[in-house]
Amino acid sequence: MAVPAASLPTSSAFCPRESLQVTPSRFNKMWVVENRRSFNNHVKRVFLQSSLRRNSSKGPVWPRASQSSGNTVITAEKLNQEIGCLGVKVEEGEGKLPKLVLKSDGGSEAEIYLFGGCISSWKIPNGKDLLFVRPDAVFNGQKPISGGIPHCFPQFGPGPIQQHGFARNMTWSVASSGNSDGKPSVTLELKDNSYTHSMWDFSFLATYKVILDTESLLTELVIKNTDKKAFTFSAALHTYFRALVTGASVKGLKGCTSLNKFPDPVNPIKGVEEREVVNFPGFVDCVYLAAPNKVLLENGLGDTISIENKNWSDAVLWNPHLQMEACYKDFVCVENAKIANAELEPGQTWSGEQYLSVN
Repeated sequence: MAVPAASLPTSSAFCPRESLQVTPSRFNKMWVVENRRSFNNHVKRVFLQSSLRRNSSKGPVWPRASQSSGNTVITAEKLNQEIGCLGVKVEEGEGKLPKLVLKSDGGSEAEIYLFGGCISSWKIPNGKDLLFVRPDAVFNGQKPISGGIPHCFPQFGPGPIQQHGFARNMTWSVASSGNSDGKPSVTLELKDNSYTHSMWDFSFLATYKVILDTESLLTELVIKNTDKKAFTFSAALHTYFRALVTGASVKGLKGCTSLNKFPDPVNPIKGVEEREVVNFPGFVDCVYLAAPNKVLLENGLGDTISIENKNWSDAVLWNPHLQMEACYKDFVCVENAKIANAELEPGQTWSGEQYLSVN
C-alpha cells in the first residue's frame, strides 16, 4: 500500500536560513541560563554539538554554533536560527527539556521532545490533542517520557537490554528542518555511543523524519547499520491515543494471527482475531502479526483516526486497565511494530513509515 500523498520533502524543500525572518515580535521570549544546568546541558549537547551541516549540493550549510562554557545567554531567536525554518521553533518544555514545536499553515501543531525523540502532542486545527501523555510521566531527562509516541529500539518489550530499548531514553539531535507548502518537517538523528555499546555493541544511525499537515502526521524511521558486522533488532512506535476507553475500538484486524499476553505475558495465547471491531473491555495486551497496512481507531471522543503504515509488519493493542487506575480510562495504545527481528548487514537500512490522519 502506498502511504497517502503527504510525501517526504525533497532537499529543495529545506528552508534557507534567510527565510526565517526572525523579529522581536515573533520571538520575544529570552531564556537566561544561569545555574539552570538541565536545560543548558541539553541545549549544548543537542544544538551546539549537533551536526546541522548539510552538503551544499543538497541544501544549505548550517553554521556550527560556538561552544561556550559557563553561564550562557540563550535566546529563542538564537536557537530558532539554528533550526532556520518557518513553522519549526524551539521552546523550553516540561522539566526544562528542549522541545520542537511544529505549526502547519492549516492550523495544526505538534510538539517533539528531543529527549527520546518523542512526539508528545498532535493538535488538529480545532485545538483537540489526539495524543495522550500519562499524568505520571516524568520529564527529567533520565526516564522515558510516558506518552505521546515513544520509540522502542533496538528491542521491543523485555529482553537482554532495558525494556523497549534505549532510543526512548536518549537525547536525539536535529539533523535538518524544512517546510514544503506550509507543511513543516524535522529530521532527528540518533547515533551509537559508549552508553549504547555498553548494552548493545553495534554501530548504527537512526533518523526520524516528522511531517505535519493540517489533519495528518507522517513519520519515517530509518535504521542504518554503520557497523562492520550484521545486527538484528526489533522496534515499535508505542503510540498513546487520547480516548474514552469504554467507547474506543479498532477496526481492520480481523483474520490476523494474535498473541494475547493476558493473563500470562511470558506465554501468550496464540489465536486468530475473529472480531470485526476490537474494543477494550478490560486489560488488553495483544500483538497482531502480519497486520494490515491500515486500521481505524474510534477514540470514543468523536474522532476516527486512520493509522496507516509502510513496512511496520505488526500491530499491538494495549491498555493497562486497573494497573494504571488513575488514567487507563483516558487512553488506548495502538502501535505499529516490527516484532520479529530485522537483520541488517553492514551498510544496509530498514525504514518504516506511519501516517496518522483524522476524519
